[in-house]
Amino acid sequence: MKRPLLLTLILGLLPLDVGAEQALIAVAANFSEVMEKLEADFEQATGHQLTITLGSTGKLYAQIRAGAPFDVMLAADQERPKLLEEQGHAVPGSRFTYAIGRITLWSPDPERIPEDGEAYLREGLFRRLAIANPDLAPYGVAAREVLDRLGLWETIRNRIVMGEDIGQTRAMIDTGNADAGIIALSSVLSPRNERPGSRWDVPETLYSPIRQDAVLLHHGAANAAAASFLEYLRADRVRATIKALGYATD
Repeated sequence: MKRPLLLTLILGLLPLDVGAEQALIAVAANFSEVMEKLEADFEQATGHQLTITLGSTGKLYAQIRAGAPFDVMLAADQERPKLLEEQGHAVPGSRFTYAIGRITLWSPDPERIPEDGEAYLREGLFRRLAIANPDLAPYGVAAREVLDRLGLWETIRNRIVMGEDIGQTRAMIDTGNADAGIIALSSVLSPRNERPGSRWDVPETLYSPIRQDAVLLHHGAANAAAASFLEYLRADRVRATIKALGYATD
C-alpha cells in the first residue's frame, strides 16, 4: 500500500475533535432555550463540548463563590459578573454584555391581556400575578421596578406570587396558579412555546435595561472550550439568533 493512501486511511480513523475540550457553563434560567439552540450549533462548529447548568443568577453566583467548578457564567445581570471579577473568581477584562433582556406581561389565555396592559394592571384584573423573586432574579427586579413606577406594588403585593427564576415563574402561569405574569419576552417567543396567548410588551421606559453579562471564570482560564464559547457569543450570526429570540444586543 502506498504511503499517502495509508496516511489517508489512518487519518480517517481519527476523531474529528482532536484537541477538543469540555466546559461547564453556568447559565441564567431566562436564557435556557436560546442556550439550547446555541449549544448544539457551537458543538457542531467547534468540536468542543458544553455542559450547561441552569439556575437563578443569585444561586449560580453563590455556587461559584462556594467553589463550584464552572468555567463560564452567563448571568442575567451585570452586577454578579462584576462582583466575581472584584472578588477574584473571574478573569479581569473578560466580561461583556451578550444580551439585553426584555419583559412582557403574558397570559396563555389569548383573550386576557389587552393592548393596554398598563390598564390591566391598574384595574387589577387578575387573581394572582407571577413575577420572579427580585432577591434572586434580575427579571424579578425589573418586574418590581415596573410595578413601583406604576405606583402599584403596595396595592397588589398580596396578590403577587414569586418563582425562584423565570422558569418557575412561567410554570406558575402555565399551571393556572397565576392568571398572568411579568416574564422574559424570550420565554414567550420561544419556538417551543405552544401557547402564544396574549401579551403586552412592557415599555422599556418603565424599567432599567436588563444587561446580561458573560464572564470567564478562573476555573476556565486555561480551557480552550470556554474561551472559544465566549468568542462564539460575539459573532454576528449568533447575535442575530439572540435578537430573533427576544433579546436586544449592543
